[in-house]
Amino acid sequence: MSVPPTDLAATRAFFGPRAATWEIKFPDDAPRYRRAVADLAPPRGGAVADIACGTGRALPELREAVGPQGSVIGVDVTVQMIEEAARRGRDRAASLLLGDALHLPLATGSLDAVFAAGLVSHLPDPVAGLAELGRVCRTGGRLAVFHPLGRAALARRQGRELSPEDLRAEPNIRAALTAAGWHLDMLDDGEDRYLALAHLRG
Repeated sequence: MSVPPTDLAATRAFFGPRAATWEIKFPDDAPRYRRAVADLAPPRGGAVADIACGTGRALPELREAVGPQGSVIGVDVTVQMIEEAARRGRDRAASLLLGDALHLPLATGSLDAVFAAGLVSHLPDPVAGLAELGRVCRTGGRLAVFHPLGRAALARRQGRELSPEDLRAEPNIRAALTAAGWHLDMLDDGEDRYLALAHLRG
């Protein structure tokens, strides 16, 4: 399996044709998304966004977490992913928006929490992307950088070796988060998931 690109047009070209079969190809990820949303713990009645939401797998879990009085937004850069999320009824759990993670169509300080699955490794400028996630959060807001496979398992799936330059390695993700205004609170880089939890510094 090839590694998805970071160029915006190439990212759309890679993910667009895969949208319709994405959840069929990865059918066992749902419980990991549920657990990651529980760990993020967005506040009841709060505002949360799933950035690079794809088919919207996390959106029903985020809706359940914030409750009917909360606000849930799903943003993805690929039209086909947004359409597939709507086809699966996830537009009933969240507002779906087409948007680039580096230039989010969201107001500054409007969110209490951000969920970002499979995003950071595909950003051409990860620190700028993490800073943009921080822009749309209030001070103290929470961030989950998630992938439903750990780094080692993902590398095996993609037929590559782990590198110390991997952005999601502990020293690298900590440095990137710090540079973008976040504080890393917890990192779980096990076999079955990757989860970095952070909060936005004042």
